[in-house]
Amino acid sequence: MYPSLYYAFKDLLGIDLPFLKMIQMFGFFVALAFLAAAYFWTKELKRKEDEGLLSAGTTKTLKGQKATSSELFFAGLVGFLIGYKLLYIVFNFSAFTENTQGFLLSTDGNLLGGILVAALSVYLKYKEKEKMKLAVPVWVEESVHPHQLVGNMTLIAALTGLLGAKIFHNLENWDTFVADPVGALLSFDGLTMYGGLILASITLIIYGRKNNIPTPHLIDSAAPSLMIGYAIGRIGCHLSGDGDWGIDNLAPKPSWLNWAPDWLWSYDYPHNVVNYGEPIANCDAERYCNHLVPPVFPTPFYETLMCIFLFLILWNLRKRITTPGVLFSLYLIF
Repeated sequence: MYPSLYYAFKDLLGIDLPFLKMIQMFGFFVALAFLAAAYFWTKELKRKEDEGLLSAGTTKTLKGQKATSSELFFAGLVGFLIGYKLLYIVFNFSAFTENTQGFLLSTDGNLLGGILVAALSVYLKYKEKEKMKLAVPVWVEESVHPHQLVGNMTLIAALTGLLGAKIFHNLENWDTFVADPVGALLSFDGLTMYGGLILASITLIIYGRKNNIPTPHLIDSAAPSLMIGYAIGRIGCHLSGDGDWGIDNLAPKPSWLNWAPDWLWSYDYPHNVVNYGEPIANCDAERYCNHLVPPVFPTPFYETLMCIFLFLILWNLRKRITTPGVLFSLYLIF
């Protein structure tokens, strides 16, 4: 297993790049999942608009206004947070690569770096607004096409999906949450997919309505994207060994699977990222030296194959099904 890209590059290519330790394998594939989902979502929204099923909305924007206090404050706040962490990372890079998540979520940082980057951010925002300032600010009405909102909707889905997944996981594991509330909330371990889907769906429907996107068409356009996103995300689960695997499997591999590698039937997830199982003999790695005993079904790999197949079905049916809401219903059934 490859807890981070560092271990994958070292094992597969023989390249030792310590800075890759900060890119977690699961997080990397989650990012790829969102990018792929956004790509197909954009294509589908464009198609629906071309066919007259969706139309562009309008929004009014005030042009030529000088920088407001809230804009400068927000620019300074973001700049401070970036600088506070960035300079601290520069001087403690080795520790950062070893525990990226803990490093970012800690309160440790460099105050001077935060102040300098905050000041720079405020200055750049001020200069940007000054260049566009008009003697008399004017309201301009602009067209906004549904596919142009995919970036915003993807960000909303990512944030609310993570929040919903974390909330539902803690509700399902209440005793663990009560024992360590702060650790349970800040940890990226333990996410319930359905919680993320429910909360993200609610917020996206509200956002879509505010932007005049009919809910049935919005959810239909998202159905194939959700399926391919889940498929790619499960690759990250499998490669990192995040604990979301199948049940124990000590059964012998069937003869009809003789053509396949043994891990496709039963796998012990060596060097899994959650350090679950028993120690691996003669393991010389600094971390991640456990494997599962007994081995289990590699369920994430099965789900990846299944969801790619289901994505192709949904993508093929999207033009044939004309009743709004049916395609998303099929996604839920799948």
